[in-house]
Amino acid sequence: MNVGGGRSVSRQLISLNVGKPITVEYKGKELETGIYKQSVQGNVFLGNELFDGDGQADLVHHGGPDKAVCVYPYEHYPYWETQLGKPLDYAAFGENLTVTGMLETDVCIGDIFQVGEAVLQVSQPRYPCFKLSQKHGASDLPAQVLKTGFSGFYFRVLQTGYISGTSAIHKHESHPAQVKVVEILRLLASARTDRDQDTLQRMMELDVLASVVKEKFQRWLDEAPLNG
Repeated sequence: MNVGGGRSVSRQLISLNVGKPITVEYKGKELETGIYKQSVQGNVFLGNELFDGDGQADLVHHGGPDKAVCVYPYEHYPYWETQLGKPLDYAAFGENLTVTGMLETDVCIGDIFQVGEAVLQVSQPRYPCFKLSQKHGASDLPAQVLKTGFSGFYFRVLQTGYISGTSAIHKHESHPAQVKVVEILRLLASARTDRDQDTLQRMMELDVLASVVKEKFQRWLDEAPLNG
């Protein structure tokens, strides 16, 4: 997995993006999706699970307390513009916050940041789904995201409040476990024969990791013996 993505720069919010689900066509069928977000100006209130004016269509795989805010590093945009052969607007990956200085190789699960009035904690990587393919017309885009490690990540909300596109980002706390976002992504993308029991068990002890990810890791641990 390539986990480069350019030199990390100063931590900054580039764009705040929200949008309600819309219906589009995908492979000859109607598809409801919340990936088509738009950059917005002014203050927007962030509640415990989402921004005012935002929404998700698939509440099984998107949204909820551990996926309240989707974040994507702007440093990856030039790479994807080259791969996709087109310029990309903010929120190209359906993210709420387009940022700089917060790469998946630097940010750790459990790190706490303040953005505007809100206090947020990193909960898990963003795992790519087929709706990226629908939006950008590249059928292998989710696989490309996994291969590069350019996934983005999610915040849970520790303190609600207003955020604007010009809000500063301040780091409040680094989690002592120092588990990078990309480490969890690698595990989620790993083949069954590559899963290490000791590593999975260590991640199960990470109390700040999103519950849905821990449930998946626990299922893997409960399966037939893995490499250890």
